[in-house]
Amino acid sequence: MKIIKLTEETRKNLLTELIKRSPDDYGPYEATVKEIVADVQARRDEAVLEYTERFDKAKLTPETMRVTEEEIKAAYDAVDPELLTVIRKAIRNIEEYHELQKRNSWITTKPDGTVLGQKIAPVEYAGVYVPGGKAAYPSTVLMNVVPAKVAGVPNIVMTTPCNKDGVVYPNTLVAANEAGVTEIYKCGGAQAIAALAYGTETIPKVDKIVGPGNIFVAIAKRVVFGHVSIDSIAGPSEILVLADDTPNPRYVAADLLSQAEHDELASSILVTTSEKLAKEVSDWTDTYTARLERKEIIQKSLDNFGYILVADTMEDAIETANMLAPEHMEILTKDPFQTMTKIRNAGAMFLGEYSSEPLGDYFAGPNHVLPTNGTARFFSPLGVDDFVKKSSIISYSRDALQNVYKDVMAFANSEGLTAHANSMFVRFEEED
Repeated sequence: MKIIKLTEETRKNLLTELIKRSPDDYGPYEATVKEIVADVQARRDEAVLEYTERFDKAKLTPETMRVTEEEIKAAYDAVDPELLTVIRKAIRNIEEYHELQKRNSWITTKPDGTVLGQKIAPVEYAGVYVPGGKAAYPSTVLMNVVPAKVAGVPNIVMTTPCNKDGVVYPNTLVAANEAGVTEIYKCGGAQAIAALAYGTETIPKVDKIVGPGNIFVAIAKRVVFGHVSIDSIAGPSEILVLADDTPNPRYVAADLLSQAEHDELASSILVTTSEKLAKEVSDWTDTYTARLERKEIIQKSLDNFGYILVADTMEDAIETANMLAPEHMEILTKDPFQTMTKIRNAGAMFLGEYSSEPLGDYFAGPNHVLPTNGTARFFSPLGVDDFVKKSSIISYSRDALQNVYKDVMAFANSEGLTAHANSMFVRFEEED
């Protein structure tokens, strides 16, 4: 990996390089996606089935598009029992963590008869998109479905591509069933997002769409936003390890590579105050890369977006970490909890060298759907709040309103909204 002295100039150059990974350059594909979305909106099931046949080579009907109970049962027969046990353990951990995020409706009253509050309720329909082209991702199913279930969403609709024979990955189906999905449809790509956003004769319209996907899925989510809520537009994965001279270099190297194997645009960065650690980690990444199955992808990721930055002080290292606002941040310092208090921007923080990032991907409980590409400055991980909506509650007695109605009228008149002012006045005109 490239070892670079951390300066103000190298920090700016790094930001410039990482911005190139932004998921915003959709130009060549946007027109195609908009056409697909509009077609599904107009022709509904007919369009979805045509695109499924064209892109996934599967010839389905409205009846066979929905996954049946028999198909789910067959999936259980095909799944390794040990994996099923692990999935169930992971679900318990994810449920327990997200239960702590739940908030209750509240009401407050005042002696003059003023009642104010907030009602919190789940959305009625949540749509979960799960990729299924080259591999199965049961962890993605759990992380997107369990928070919705904990939030109390009554209808969780999942779409995922099938193979040419109309079969969905068994691991995906089992994870969905265990997590609490209520309906599963064999549908992928932009057409699936459009179907969830607008509804078809077979697939119900949802209120919120979550889940990762390729560039066509990402663009489609942008196109339908406003007709339906979405989670975010995810960019390539990233990890930043913040370290002094204390961690084991083998652990650091292994954790950096765990993200580099995602794809060629993944970013793996070590920021450390130790030149010795920097050199040792660089050597170990070479050693591990040579023996890993996805070494070609890993090497391209490291060549393009892998960096080891050596800082003069821990304060400089922390400032850089906050500026980059990474998706995953491992804090491997002598006192990681003390260092953590100085971190303002990170999707997820992993404290100590036995809190490796893959633990969060699969099992610990916090959500692995995280803000990427610096958006941790203003976005948060997927959670229960993403599946609820809040309504304000306002109730005034006559006495309470009488104390303030002239103030409201003054505000309304200052904006030239005399009908607003009159709405107050008519309630007390006899007294005036």
